[in-house]
Amino acid sequence: MLDLINNIVWGPATIILVLGCGIYFTLRIKFFQFKNFKLVLKNTIFSFNIKKNKDKISSFQAVSAALAGTIGTGNIAGVATSISLGGPGSVFWMIVSAFFIMMTKYAEVVLAVKFREKSKKGEYVGGPMYYMENALGLKKLGIFFAILLAISSLGVGNMVQANSVSDALLNTLSVKPSVTGFILMLICSLVIMGGGRKILSATEIIVPLMAVFYIIGTIFFLSINYKHIPTALISIFTDAFSQTSITGGACGILVSKAVKYGISRGVFTNEAGIGSSPVAHACADAQSPVHQGLWGIFEVFFDTVVMCTLTALVILTAAGGITAKSGLTGINLTIASFETVFGRAGGLFISLSMIFFAIATILGWCLYGEKAISYLFKENKTVLFIYKTIYISAIYIGSILSIDFVWTLSDIFNGLMILPNILTLFLLGKHVIDETKKTDL
Repeated sequence: MLDLINNIVWGPATIILVLGCGIYFTLRIKFFQFKNFKLVLKNTIFSFNIKKNKDKISSFQAVSAALAGTIGTGNIAGVATSISLGGPGSVFWMIVSAFFIMMTKYAEVVLAVKFREKSKKGEYVGGPMYYMENALGLKKLGIFFAILLAISSLGVGNMVQANSVSDALLNTLSVKPSVTGFILMLICSLVIMGGGRKILSATEIIVPLMAVFYIIGTIFFLSINYKHIPTALISIFTDAFSQTSITGGACGILVSKAVKYGISRGVFTNEAGIGSSPVAHACADAQSPVHQGLWGIFEVFFDTVVMCTLTALVILTAAGGITAKSGLTGINLTIASFETVFGRAGGLFISLSMIFFAIATILGWCLYGEKAISYLFKENKTVLFIYKTIYISAIYIGSILSIDFVWTLSDIFNGLMILPNILTLFLLGKHVIDETKKTDL
């Protein structure tokens, strides 16, 4: 029953809603992300404006926390699942959809910064629950969203990540899940109990390190398999529209699968439309809502176009693309691909990457959950402490238990966040458009 509900929640209607939102803002703001892409990079990753101020949170710290929440198992296992179910063409649709979905994330971030508040500590707080209440006057909708966000943080953002790490270490190094769970719980608790600022400081270090580590590994792999890259790129493009080995209606079915899995996995990895990462972006001492929105565009670009594409190329070039047809899926397909070049070290590389990614995601989602609980209970310190205690305990529980049920249930709550958030984005679209027009970049 839960699987049926999950398939409905994450069905075509949801994907169309997220993509449609991106297309809507792309058209209304005149292809902003395409015309101004160099400007986006110049004002974000190449701005070198990463100033340290103990009293303020930089835009880089905010996007690091957001990327901590988005870069996770989806970049390693999700891409593999997309290829195994939808074929190489799914990668094409993943990339194409990402360029439109950038504007969905842009709109979320702009609104999160524009309608944020200051907490009792004098820190910026924001996100969908705040723009639902402050811009639309729908406090009950904000409460509903915050509840979904808090629940999702325990599942998708915590237990599922911990379980992925414990499985990977059990299979590659024979480490007992209980040992993995205890160590993960200890490491994360040292940061989590320090509060939101501690999480932001930690993700600011972890995210760049883990990204560089994974990128270097994939580039080294591709430098060895470079001869297969042209073939892989051709297969990505041609398979997106046709399949020469079949005819007629069957061709249409495979093409639709490529579109479905490509777009859905893209949304799953970058979380555009879900409304989680704008919570982190709202914390930033941003120059303007639009300037922070540029970081939202960069976030989708880096997560999906860069990280997911690198993983896809590894799978499609491994042994000339044989592993992609091996019947393996998910993390096992990615491991098998890396092992074609690195041997057993390939599995160790993925396990270590999973540890980095999972810890970052656990910390990032703790920030989201903490802000949701603070919104619901007016920053009550006792309730917040109880939440953190439960969150830390969930890390160990997720490591030692089979959590298919938890994964499905939390995935449903995660998906349910999309509908109220996307509808709010459409209703508040004028604010996004006006802010963009009046901001001098």
